[in-house]
Amino acid sequence: MITVIQAAFLGLLQGVSELFPVSSLGHSILFPKLFGWNISLDAPNFLSFIVLTHLATALVLLGFYWKEWFMIIRGVLQRDVLYTKLLTLLVIGTIPAGLLGLIFEHKLRALFSTTWIVSVCLILNGVFLFAIEKYKGTKVANKKIETLSFLQACKIGVLQSFALIPGFSRSGFSMGGGLIEGLDHSQAVRFSFLLATPIILAASVLEIPKLFHQQDIAQKSISSGSLFVGVVCAAVGAYVAVRFLEKFVQTKNLKPFAYYCIGFGFLAVFLLK
Repeated sequence: MITVIQAAFLGLLQGVSELFPVSSLGHSILFPKLFGWNISLDAPNFLSFIVLTHLATALVLLGFYWKEWFMIIRGVLQRDVLYTKLLTLLVIGTIPAGLLGLIFEHKLRALFSTTWIVSVCLILNGVFLFAIEKYKGTKVANKKIETLSFLQACKIGVLQSFALIPGFSRSGFSMGGGLIEGLDHSQAVRFSFLLATPIILAASVLEIPKLFHQQDIAQKSISSGSLFVGVVCAAVGAYVAVRFLEKFVQTKNLKPFAYYCIGFGFLAVFLLK
C-alpha cells in the first residue's frame, strides 16, 4: 500500500523530474527501491498512479501554454499556414513514441522492476545530454520551431521514443533532438513542452480507466486520499520545474543535469547491486 507520505514524495518527484531532463519514470522506480519501500512497481495500480501524476504535469503545461495552444487551434481553423505547420510538426513528433508505446507496452513494463537496467539507462541519459552540449558548442543555433522540416520533427519524435525505456528522459531526448536540429535552448524547451502535452494526455486516456476496473480495484494498492495527494504534489512540482527551467536555459545549458544523471545512476548501481 502506498502511504500518503510516499504518494506525496513520488508525486512531487514525478512533477519535477518529468520536465527536467532526468527521467521521471526512472526516478519513480529507483527511489522506492533505495528507500526500501514495499511497493510493487509492476502492479497495475502503481502504473496508473504514475500516469495520473503525468496527467497533472500535462495540465500544468496546458496552463502555462494555453495561449499558445489557443493560437495554434485558432490558426488552424483560420487556415493560417504557419500555425497549421506548427500543429503538423507536433503531430509528427508525437507519432513515433505513441506507436512504439502501443506496440511494446507489455515488454517495456517488464523493465520496471529491473533496477540495474534503469540505473544504466540513467547514466546513458546523462552521457547523451553531455554529448549533445559538446556537439551544440560547434553549431550555430538560430532556428525557430516553425522553421523545422517535417523530417526534423520526426527525428525529434524518434529520439523522444527512447523515454519509453525507464531511465531515459522524454524531455531530455526531445530537447536534445531540438538542439541537434538547430534550435537554441529556449526553443528546444518550448518544443519539448508542447510535445509533452498530447503524448501524456494520450497515455492517460489509455491508462486511467484501469483505475476503475473491478479487477484493479480488488487488488488496490493505493487509497483515494493518497492518489489525490500524489496528483496535487505532481502539479506543484511541475509548476516549479517549468518556471525554473524556462529561466534556467536562457543563460545555462543542460550539463548540470547530465552530471546529475551520471552521478545518481552510478550511485544507484552501487547501492542496488
